[in-house]
Amino acid sequence: MNQLQALLNDSLIRTKHVENAAIIDIKEKQVCASTFGFNVSPENALNLIYTFYKNLLQVRRGGLYFKEKHYKCVRADEHSIYLQNPEGGLIVVKTKTFILVATYRVGMYPSVCVEAVEKLGKRS
Repeated sequence: MNQLQALLNDSLIRTKHVENAAIIDIKEKQVCASTFGFNVSPENALNLIYTFYKNLLQVRRGGLYFKEKHYKCVRADEHSIYLQNPEGGLIVVKTKTFILVATYRVGMYPSVCVEAVEKLGKRS
């Protein structure tokens, strides 16, 4: 298990607030770590990267499709996007070199992603 994989498990999954998570390397344009069974397609990874650089306003207005589900935007800025649908939520956070994407169930708190992003920022 690499350090990024350990970060996902220790900082996110063990909290029980996040169901699944993945880290996307922006420069390499690919997933470099993910939780067990959470497969982010290359198309979804590129879409998330594109969202921060060219598509943020559109996501604020119309939401985002991720893994064949539509999520409504709750809040978005240049570093993070919070989205929800009736089944749960999605949080996407960007550092200089990585994008963290995590899913959570209704009633859970995605704010635990802040700690993981702070640790990711130290690696950026």
